[in-house]
Amino acid sequence: MCAKIWVSFAVLCVITCTSGFQQQYFRVVPRSLRVHEGSEAVLECAVANLAGQVQWAKDGFALGFSSVIPGYPRYTMFGDRRHGVYNLRIANVTLEDDAEYQCQVGPAQMHKVIRANASLTVISPPNAVEIVNHPHNSKLEVKEGEDVVLECQVRNAKPAAKIIWYRGNVELRGDKVSSEDVKEVESPNGNPKSTRYTTISRVHFKATAEDDYADFTCEARHEALQRDTPMRSTVQLSVLYPPGAPYIEGYAEGETVRRGQSLELVCRSRGGNPPAQLIWYKNGEQIRMAYRTSGRMSENVLSFKADASDNKARYTCEAKNIMISNTLKAEIDLTVLFAPSHVSISGPSEARVGDPVPLSCSTAPSNPAADIKWMVLNKHHKEASNRTVISPEGGWITTSNITVVVEPNRRAIVVVCQGINAQLTENVLATHTINVLYPPSAPMITGYIPGTTLSAGTVQKLSCISTGGNPLATLTWFKNDKKIHSTTKTTDKSVSTEISILTNVTDNQAQYRCEATNSATEIPLFETVTLNVHFAPEAVKVRAEPEELKPGIEATLFCDAASSNPPATLSWWRDGIPVQGLPMQLKKGLHGGTVSTIELKLNISKDLNGAVYTCQAMNEALQRSVHDALTLKVLYAPIFDETTPYTTVGVENEPLIIVLRADGNPGSITYTWTKDGLPITQSSYSSSNDRIISEGNMLNMTRLSRHDAGVYTCEAVNSQGAATVNITVSVHYPASIQTVTQHGVANPNEDAVLSCTATGNPLTSEHIKWERKGYEISAKSVTFEPRNSTSQLVISKASRDDVGNFQCVVNNGIGGETRKDVMLVVKFKPELDSSPSLAKSASNVGQVGRLTCKCKAAPAPNFTWSKNGAKLPVNTSTKYFAEFHKTDPVTYTSVLLINDVSSSDYGSYECGARNDLGFSTTSVKLDITSSPDPIISIMVTNVTHNSVTLEWVPGFDGGLNPWFRIRYRKIYDDSYKYEDVVPRNSTTFTIGGLERNTDYVFSVMAINKIGQSKYRPDDTKATTLTSSEVGELNVVSTEYVETSDVSKTVIVYVSITGAILILINAALVACFILKRRSRRLKEQAGQSSKSATIEMYAPSSYNDTMTGETLSSVSEKSETYSQDDGDDRQPPPIPEVPSMPNRHMLNQTDAYLMDDQGLVIPPPLDYPPPNYAVYEGDHARTLPHPHRHKDISGHSTLGRSAGKQNYVPAPSPMPPLDGSYYNMASDRYLSYPPLIGEYLHQQQTGRTPTPPQQYGAQPIPKPHLMNGGVGGSPSHIASPPLTYGLDGLDRQSAGGTLRRQRLDKMAVPPPDVTVLHQGNCNQHQLNQTPAPVKQPQSILKDPSRHKYGNQYGSPISASTPQNSSQILTVQNLDVPQYGTIRKENKKQNVTIDESFNKRSETHVV
Repeated sequence: MCAKIWVSFAVLCVITCTSGFQQQYFRVVPRSLRVHEGSEAVLECAVANLAGQVQWAKDGFALGFSSVIPGYPRYTMFGDRRHGVYNLRIANVTLEDDAEYQCQVGPAQMHKVIRANASLTVISPPNAVEIVNHPHNSKLEVKEGEDVVLECQVRNAKPAAKIIWYRGNVELRGDKVSSEDVKEVESPNGNPKSTRYTTISRVHFKATAEDDYADFTCEARHEALQRDTPMRSTVQLSVLYPPGAPYIEGYAEGETVRRGQSLELVCRSRGGNPPAQLIWYKNGEQIRMAYRTSGRMSENVLSFKADASDNKARYTCEAKNIMISNTLKAEIDLTVLFAPSHVSISGPSEARVGDPVPLSCSTAPSNPAADIKWMVLNKHHKEASNRTVISPEGGWITTSNITVVVEPNRRAIVVVCQGINAQLTENVLATHTINVLYPPSAPMITGYIPGTTLSAGTVQKLSCISTGGNPLATLTWFKNDKKIHSTTKTTDKSVSTEISILTNVTDNQAQYRCEATNSATEIPLFETVTLNVHFAPEAVKVRAEPEELKPGIEATLFCDAASSNPPATLSWWRDGIPVQGLPMQLKKGLHGGTVSTIELKLNISKDLNGAVYTCQAMNEALQRSVHDALTLKVLYAPIFDETTPYTTVGVENEPLIIVLRADGNPGSITYTWTKDGLPITQSSYSSSNDRIISEGNMLNMTRLSRHDAGVYTCEAVNSQGAATVNITVSVHYPASIQTVTQHGVANPNEDAVLSCTATGNPLTSEHIKWERKGYEISAKSVTFEPRNSTSQLVISKASRDDVGNFQCVVNNGIGGETRKDVMLVVKFKPELDSSPSLAKSASNVGQVGRLTCKCKAAPAPNFTWSKNGAKLPVNTSTKYFAEFHKTDPVTYTSVLLINDVSSSDYGSYECGARNDLGFSTTSVKLDITSSPDPIISIMVTNVTHNSVTLEWVPGFDGGLNPWFRIRYRKIYDDSYKYEDVVPRNSTTFTIGGLERNTDYVFSVMAINKIGQSKYRPDDTKATTLTSSEVGELNVVSTEYVETSDVSKTVIVYVSITGAILILINAALVACFILKRRSRRLKEQAGQSSKSATIEMYAPSSYNDTMTGETLSSVSEKSETYSQDDGDDRQPPPIPEVPSMPNRHMLNQTDAYLMDDQGLVIPPPLDYPPPNYAVYEGDHARTLPHPHRHKDISGHSTLGRSAGKQNYVPAPSPMPPLDGSYYNMASDRYLSYPPLIGEYLHQQQTGRTPTPPQQYGAQPIPKPHLMNGGVGGSPSHIASPPLTYGLDGLDRQSAGGTLRRQRLDKMAVPPPDVTVLHQGNCNQHQLNQTPAPVKQPQSILKDPSRHKYGNQYGSPISASTPQNSSQILTVQNLDVPQYGTIRKENKKQNVTIDESFNKRSETHVV
């Protein structure tokens, strides 16, 4: 039952649903659209009851369901799904979008597919409109009647556009406009939808004059264009056509114009393209072509004033343009009325009484013709003949002729001619005067009385007068028929003229004439006068015959004076002295004067060259004279000046110029220089390499050479001959020494001869001398041989004292002097040099020892070497070799080379030297390398205002290359300044930067790789100068420095105090000596049981297991270093010692005990406090300062005896404060030998001592010192990578014991404050490898023993019993040792510090 109910219910539901269902449909159907290209198109589509999917299709191609359509970026489907809106938007529409579109709705369940179409039409306006070949608004020029075709194109429109033509604003229709042509324009991509269309239209017509200026417009019509903004293209026509005929305005034909009237003729032409060109012509000649246009009209205006030339003149106006070939014309003829401008009368103006005078009168052109009327003497004259002719200039000319007879008693006749123009009532007239002529009276001359004599140069006036005549006479002056200028004065009835004459030679016998003339005289009237003038000759001329004068000929001088009145008197003069000539000759001259001539005979010589002969011409009447002079030019060959130097002297390497002077005529002289027949280069051909050049009469030697000396020849040549001169040139050059020799080796008490051969110029016996410091040389003992320039010095009875260097000194005043040494050698026996630097030599084990023996002897000595009395096998074994050197003729050196030095080689060697006169010996000590000896002496060599130069003599260098350090201070300063000497091997140095006028003291110490010497005492003083000028040296010993300004009382007091202190010190020294001797005896007794005693002469360290006792060996220099021979490195520079703020074991008083009484002496001021290691407690292991140690109980001092030497520990309560110490800071650890007991056991059994390789090394983190009384482990003391060397080793025959022995006898310098820091120890790291350490092999023979132990370890075991006796094998370690060195019975006492001596161990060294 239930099932049925459910089925019924389902059927009911289906029926209900079916009855309520509605199909999907288009609520908005898409509509077709027409859109402009580039705009936006929206196709609408809305679906009701939408169930399916919606999409758009284009020309059947589905665009998809997405709102963004792939491949169509401009297409978008937008709308509302809920309302079924699916519009298609197309942005920026193009022609390709022109298509059929369909909105499609897909099926869904019971819904069917529905579709709706709409077309989209895209229209595009034309992009251009143009009239082909005619840009917009351009002009088109055509001729009238010419066919015109205009083509218009409207491009790229869709659909095709329409074309409308306009003429002006009127549309063209009919036959003139052709039908339109449409052409398709394909798109570049070939899409047919993108096809556009171009429309073409043409208009055709014949051009007329009316078309001129007409606008033809082509307009495009298209639905995409707006009507209010049409697209157009316009062209304007310019039609060319002929102009209109010209016409003239402003004058009418037949009109009358008066002369001077203003006229304006206007010519116009209308029409024509281009406008007509108008030109005015007058009688066929162009007169104006400037015209103006307005539109199509042309105009040319001619303005002028009428004159006679315009009468019957034809004015023509021509018009033309390019359209006509014949010119268009308009013409007019002018008529101008004018009166004559003037009349003119022609005919004579002078006439005699009764003469007929013809006259003619003519008028200027006149229109109409003028009439002529005459008036003579104010009366009308009617007897005239008239004639009229046409003027070529226009108008008529009238001419009238009359004849007038001259009446008597009249001076002039006036005639008037009058011209009248009856029509214009204008007239003109002219006047003519006829003068009546009468002759004047004869002229008369005044101002000069005939027969009077005038002197030339005076002024004479002559006057001429004439009266009467018509016109008045014209007066003219003549001189000898030559017209001259005059001044004329005229009155009513007379005329006069005057001349002023400055008389001269030409006026003598000259005729002056005055002529009077006028029109009435046919022959001039005249009067004459003749002048008489005295004049001197104007000139005198002297000449010589023959013209070319040469010595030895006779010449004649002629003197010719010019004309003179009266005759001139002639005379000869030379240098103001009259000279008698031949008698004077006279003859007639010009201007009525007389010419005088005189002669002079001369015998020509060269002395007459340049002589001046003067001729004087004197006019006695006038007391005037003239002169002429002749300078004789005598030609002769050159002659050199008598003052020419025939010998000249020059200096080598300096210039020399020789200038000669030769006299000759002609003066053009050519000079040629030669030497030995060879020409010398002229300056014009010289080069920079030519030293000697000639330049005319000058010989220029730019840089003389001694080889330039000789004879130079100069030849002077002119056209008359030649002359030569020889000049001897001597070249002075510095003297120099060629050889210095001795004539053989002189025997004692024989004469010895030294020779010195020199060269130079000049060179005489005065230029060579002999010198020798401290040696008197007698002048009698010196001879000079000029031939070979040799000076000889004879030493009579030469002896050993004469042996030495003599100096030959040559100086001839040119350049500097020259010196050469020559050794005078006299035979003498050998003398050996025992200086401290040669008495010692140093070398380490395994190296080559060098012992130097220097000897002076003559003849040469033979050297022998021996040791301990036994002669050494020199050069016969591989052990010993000897080198022989000769330093100078009497100095010889033998160098003994000892190969592979061992400990047994140390000691004293004897050097022997023998020659024929004797034998000498000396000792040379071989020791290990050590620090250098102190400086022997210092000397101040120069002082300036801010510097001092020192020079010093160094001591023994310790076997190594030394360098030096200088300290200095102001006398009263407490602190020093220091300078390291550069270069390092120099023994002289300049200290700069000093103050002016200040006292300074100086000291020097020597340094080598091992150590340093003490400074010398401050015993050298110098005072700087006040100014920078050089002054004398001020050197004062230091012992006076502190008392230089102290009174005598203070000096006495200080001396007494010093004496007392010396006595106290002597007592203390004696006490110490007694205690030391007793202690040494005890030590020797305690050590007598030992089988062997070993003294090691090298600084050693200590081991805290040994109760703190220190065993040390100190040489004469007390502090020395040695370095392995394989290490050639230079030690690091020695830095300044910084101050130490905490001085251990020192009271606040900064003093230390000197003796048992507790005498406190303050320390001297020197170096800053030392930078030594710090100990906690009183365990400083140092040697006390000299004379400043305290003998503490349990300690003793070390003495030195002549035999075997024992070292006894000595106390050292504190490090010294004066700097006599060595820095203990180092980066190396000490290496110690095996236990003494074990070593002795091995030695007694005859076995070689065991190397210490079994003792392991215990590295220490950092260099430090440990308290000796705390534990059993050793204290390691760091030291620099340098080792102490042994000093003064002597091999003894008994027991093989090494002994220290004093060999040198030199005095020990005073104690001084000295400090040496061997390198900056803080900079050395523990991992540095130290240099190999060498030691004397007195016990361990193996020279490379140091290879067995670790460089950082100690060979002493930590378990070594502290109370056992040990032999300490001391290597060359860098342990600073401090000792006191003092002289005592020529021996040195060295105090050794032992801080602890409470235990009973015996230490044998």
